[in-house]
Amino acid sequence: MFRYQLLIEYEGSNFRGWQIQKKGKTIQGLVQEKASKLLKEKIILLGSGRTDAGVHAREQSAHFDCTNKINKFDKFIKSINYFLKKDGVSILQIRLRNKNFHARFSVKMRVYEYIIINRISSPILEKNRSWHIMNKLDLETMKKGAKKLIGTHDFSTFRASTCRARSPIKTMKLVRIKSIKDRIIIEFRSQSFLQKQVRSMVGCLKYLGEKRWTLLKFEKALKARKRSLCAPPAPPQGLYLKQVIY
Repeated sequence: MFRYQLLIEYEGSNFRGWQIQKKGKTIQGLVQEKASKLLKEKIILLGSGRTDAGVHAREQSAHFDCTNKINKFDKFIKSINYFLKKDGVSILQIRLRNKNFHARFSVKMRVYEYIIINRISSPILEKNRSWHIMNKLDLETMKKGAKKLIGTHDFSTFRASTCRARSPIKTMKLVRIKSIKDRIIIEFRSQSFLQKQVRSMVGCLKYLGEKRWTLLKFEKALKARKRSLCAPPAPPQGLYLKQVIY
């Protein structure tokens, strides 16, 4: 039995998310189906974690086991991408891994980024790949709020009601905001995240940038550990799983 890791890029707009569901098209289901046909055996694909409907990935990580050894990686990538590309999915790399590697449980760090287009004009090329905000955002205040998210906290305020995580306590290693012209990029680094945590934090940072909230109110929302005090979550189309680090 051989274990292989895949690095996967996808545009999530037309999917119900990463994880296989009873109804609707998912990235996990699609890649698993095409890989099984190509390898002529049923494989089970396990990802580093879920991404919600409409969320994209620059480099999702997943693994599978199969009985046949894959000798030509380039040929495998070209063949499977032939069937995946029309759905907006691409296999970037395939690597042979040992049995101790697990796409989810071996993760040391997950990196997400959220993209905001902050201008009056609607984006065309990035319509489904960013959050368009017309009102000018106060970046300096947003950066001050971002710093308050760094460290170990109870993130219940930013946790979806359907979240199944055992604990709301997470350690944010980095929350960084940078801007390039009218594009604002917010990067988040942590070993793991709660369901909708990133989008909820972005929604609250937006309230700061719009001056709907003061820094004091932002900090109180974090410390209150109450979902009802969270700003509306940012939409999924601006969110990207950027990298999974082992």
